[in-house]
Amino acid sequence: VQLQALGGGFVQTGGSQRLSCAACGRIFSVNDMNWYRQPPGKQREWVATITGGGRTNSAASVKGRFTISRDNAQNTVYLQMNSLKPEDTAVYYCNALVNRGYYWGEGTLVTVSS
Repeated sequence: VQLQALGGGFVQTGGSQRLSCAACGRIFSVNDMNWYRQPPGKQREWVATITGGGRTNSAASVKGRFTISRDNAQNTVYLQMNSLKPEDTAVYYCNALVNRGYYWGEGTLVTVSS
């Protein structure tokens, strides 16, 4: 099983960016799917979660600006990021509970310029 993330890059303050992450391989079940991020020089932090049933939750720092969603047919999770701020600059990682085990994507860098 692999998680393949797409998206990221440079964006100006106030702009938007959409990340996606697809689970690939021999998959029997995909439950919680999550996004984490690691800002430069800081520890990795949780951003948002979507359960297998579609319930969502997100960190206070991104609530109202970021939206997590999923396509169960494609085993893909998305993170729509709006009203981006320089402090959102980070490497973003997807994480998912697949076949009763947690997997991480490689990470994709999002840089928000001021």
